[in-house]
Amino acid sequence: MTQIRPFLMFQGAVAADAIELYLTAFPQGRAVSSQPHPEAAHGIMLAELDLAGQAVLVSDSSVAHAFDFTPSSSLFVDVDDRAELERLVQILAEGGGVLMPLADYGFSQAFAWVNDRFGVSWQLNLP
Repeated sequence: MTQIRPFLMFQGAVAADAIELYLTAFPQGRAVSSQPHPEAAHGIMLAELDLAGQAVLVSDSSVAHAFDFTPSSSLFVDVDDRAELERLVQILAEGGGVLMPLADYGFSQAFAWVNDRFGVSWQLNLP
């Protein structure tokens, strides 16, 4: 069976901190599995998260790369109510940045686009 899952590769050993942030943002989420690098200083070799029913793979790169995350790829999250949208914007944008502030842009009730402190881009939407 073919399967597609987002894969987030972090520079340095920060994946554990990112996982903690994402499980705080999505409290019904869970770490399905996690395998550390053989050398502990390199962090997580591969973890799988379940975030709101979406499988997301997470890894720390033990090799330095000349690239990182870009907002051209993002995780798009539909929420059920304004309070949840505001909560996610606050949690995910802290220490990161706001690309589009929480507002009504005409295509939904409310929308925000943020980068978290690890550089991962999130589009947060109240349809």
